[in-house]
Amino acid sequence: MAGDDGNNNGGGGQEEVQIQIAGSSSKGATSSTGEAQSSPVKHWQWWLMVTLNMFFLIAGQTASTLLGRFYYNQGGNSKWMSTFVQTAGFPVLFIARLLFRSKSPSTQTATSSPEASTSKIILIYIVLGLIIAADDLMYSYGLLYLPVSTYSLICASQLAFNAVFSYVLNAQKFTPMIFNSVTLLTFSAALLGVDEDAQGTSGISQGNHVLGFVLTLGASATYSLILSLMQVTFEKVIKRETFSVVLNMQICTAFVATLASLVGLFASGEWKTLEGEMHVFSSGKMSYVMTLLWTAISWQIASVGVVGLIFVVSSLFSNVISTLALPIIPVFAVIFFHDKMDGIKIIAMLMAIWGFISYGYQLYVDDKKSRKTSVSVEENS
Repeated sequence: MAGDDGNNNGGGGQEEVQIQIAGSSSKGATSSTGEAQSSPVKHWQWWLMVTLNMFFLIAGQTASTLLGRFYYNQGGNSKWMSTFVQTAGFPVLFIARLLFRSKSPSTQTATSSPEASTSKIILIYIVLGLIIAADDLMYSYGLLYLPVSTYSLICASQLAFNAVFSYVLNAQKFTPMIFNSVTLLTFSAALLGVDEDAQGTSGISQGNHVLGFVLTLGASATYSLILSLMQVTFEKVIKRETFSVVLNMQICTAFVATLASLVGLFASGEWKTLEGEMHVFSSGKMSYVMTLLWTAISWQIASVGVVGLIFVVSSLFSNVISTLALPIIPVFAVIFFHDKMDGIKIIAMLMAIWGFISYGYQLYVDDKKSRKTSVSVEENS
């Protein structure tokens, strides 16, 4: 999983290691992971990169969510600032570009396709960046108006949304196990929606609590759409499956989202309140700065994991792994923020975990089938 310093149109002298995306529309959910699994060594390397990206995603998502709630609890109140830090740390991704440079020969795909024009790719990045900014704003409102435990459990609904978008946009199969998972996650979110005790955040009215629920649900759906659109872009438009291309997309879309957040911050007038926030921040001015800084870094660590898993596996798998933080975030929320974990929340959590297991088992079955197919093809060749 490596990349050079070339741009999206690839004019550099260095060549890049390429790994085929599993679950592409041309192969469906049971497709092979390509050359990454064609030999024991490459299969081991593939699993290493999957594991590393899983860690980045889970650790970054957990830390950024908890720090986002900490910002509000300590006196922060700017929704646009909370939105801004979700993408403002994108320069960190340039470090990844430097660390994953490769001089290895290129592993070419079976067929070479003409590359998309630069103007078309830029337009896609701008549209995706604006969607990401809107999605981040909805998440910011949700985290402000909901307890962390409730917020994280509602976010699990993104897996159900992703199943639908992956079926429509990425030609993923809708199997009984996936249908079971979607049903469980839908009921899990519905339970939290009707739980009167889920409010739990002091000083938040019932109306704002409902608004937070609706916006978090909407953000989860939008996030799932973004992942599927990214995979479509990799497969249908850019047609270059290299790590540098994945990072280029993340950097460019985050840049657009950050600019949009800055425009929102100044247009809303919230920038005038930031100095006051810093002074009244319960943990002090330095804590205020460090909270925003590490929130931004944590979001980018999670983003590396997200796009890495989209690149190495698929958007569906990336979304499945993001739900692994479900048992983690509510536990930390109870410890650090004294969130209430009543019976309905526990049932909702168990249903969400059950939904994740259903999805995970389906992916295991798909992987097993694809490896058998790969072995059969090699034996017949």
